[in-house]
Amino acid sequence: MRSGSAPSPPRYEVIGIEGVPEVKPGDDIARFIAEAAGRQSTPLAGGDLLVVGQKIVSKAEGRLVRLADVTPSPVAEAMAVGLGRDPRLVEVILRESRRVVRMDQGVLITETHHGWVCANAGVDQSNVERDCVALLPEDPDRSARALRDRIRTLTGADVCVIVADTFGRPWREGLTNVAIGLAGLAPVRSYLGERDPAGRPLQATILAVADELAAAAEPVMGKLDRIPAAIVRGLPLVPGEEGSKPLLRDPARDLFR
Repeated sequence: MRSGSAPSPPRYEVIGIEGVPEVKPGDDIARFIAEAAGRQSTPLAGGDLLVVGQKIVSKAEGRLVRLADVTPSPVAEAMAVGLGRDPRLVEVILRESRRVVRMDQGVLITETHHGWVCANAGVDQSNVERDCVALLPEDPDRSARALRDRIRTLTGADVCVIVADTFGRPWREGLTNVAIGLAGLAPVRSYLGERDPAGRPLQATILAVADELAAAAEPVMGKLDRIPAAIVRGLPLVPGEEGSKPLLRDPARDLFR
């Protein structure tokens, strides 16, 4: 920047990582991603945020179930009739859930063992072999930390990592990416107690920064473009190691349970 010139306005960029191979159980997806980023001349660098789609993480971790191997329980059989769903799929969803939140109009909303409230406990039939379903990672925060550590080993770059999945939202149409696993960055930014330009104290402003960044990455990843990861570059990030748990609202303050 020339001396005396105006400072640059705030900005960051999102870069989709193309050319990641099809993932199988046991694959080293950190290596796949690092090599693909290098081939397209956008190698991972220190300070980057790497957003990785949950599906390739689940595939690499072997979180796949063949419906042919599933025997539905009587409860799953009964629920499947009302939902108009495959009872074997309902059985898998129930196994991945700690409780059923709502069941109506063919929709099954559950709370997963991680604490996420979402459709079908995150069980997904897209982009997997026919008659297979993919489950969420057992511990998405652990998955994010493992990716961060492996990227550091492979490239020397110290990056932050978000494992992202697509959730629906109450009161709003459409799906959006959210962060289900985190490594290296603080998931929320609290403005509580700070004052706005008029001097009024902020009393309820807590931004879900990790969810915002997961959603920002999704348009360059897409659902059909086979781009399972993206780099968010140029944005200062607040470091943190608390993982995704601060994004879960305390049941005592959840007015919609």
